[in-house]
Amino acid sequence: MELTIGVDVGGTKIAAGVVDSTGKIVRQVRVATPGGTANALDDSIVHAVTELLTTHSVEAVGVAAAGFVDEKRKTVRFAPNLLWRDRPLARLLGERLDLPVVVENDANAAAWAEFQFGAGHDVNDMVLITVGTGLGGGIVLDGRVLRGAWGIAAEMGHVRMVPGGLPCGCGQHGCWEQYASGRALVRMARELALSDQSAAAAILKPAGGDADGLEGWMVTAAAMAGDPAGVELLAELGRWLGEGIADVADVLDPAVVVIGGGVAEAGDLLLDPARAAFARCLSGGEYRPHLAIEGAALGNDAGIIGAADLARHP
Repeated sequence: MELTIGVDVGGTKIAAGVVDSTGKIVRQVRVATPGGTANALDDSIVHAVTELLTTHSVEAVGVAAAGFVDEKRKTVRFAPNLLWRDRPLARLLGERLDLPVVVENDANAAAWAEFQFGAGHDVNDMVLITVGTGLGGGIVLDGRVLRGAWGIAAEMGHVRMVPGGLPCGCGQHGCWEQYASGRALVRMARELALSDQSAAAAILKPAGGDADGLEGWMVTAAAMAGDPAGVELLAELGRWLGEGIADVADVLDPAVVVIGGGVAEAGDLLLDPARAAFARCLSGGEYRPHLAIEGAALGNDAGIIGAADLARHP
């Protein structure tokens, strides 16, 4: 297949693109994610894909969705920030578009894109960890996406890191994403601002001095400008990330862990502490090869590229 379409469905926008076999996006459109009903969400996807079909002939469509997708890549079981519940999306969209449609978890799609065309293109075993508002992931082992028996593998953000720890939106306590995510970074920054406002001055400046107005990008911007508090907050986040990656290595033994998501834009300010913590926590680390921890190469386009390429592999 020379051209396919990938659709990345998020909570606020739907991004769709025509992608060639080298992973290049040759045309892209974006529409707002509608509220209201599941039918309205389907309509918006059809509208975006139909717009692309006016200029390009494609052979299949891949849809990346943030949620639980069944092992057959046809049904969205549950999408917490969208309107789909047990939605047979591949059939519904395929009937309207008259094209084969596959559905994939969004982090799996991004992982596949990085494996095929990005930071993991030269290995057979790779894990993607997305550090955004929460913490997600995708796993490629022996050149195949690991989906699990029911399609819900790689929900790494909800691995319990601290028994009895911080409450998580999933209903459990101590999940990894409560300590290594954009949400965690903001929480730590607010705690610092409330305990030592002078130390947090550079972080607070774009929030007008209001700790409640802090956002993750403010911490990253301060750190990249050399602010010691910002640097230390990212280092703390990186330490939690690296400790969890050591656990991932013990279970999966990948060659590369790729770090994506918005927080990863901090680059080595996040990755170097993660690498150090990983090396310190890896069991038997002096007797085994160490995986590489690399930043993602494809950015926000990974979901589109991965979904489109996975449509070539029904």
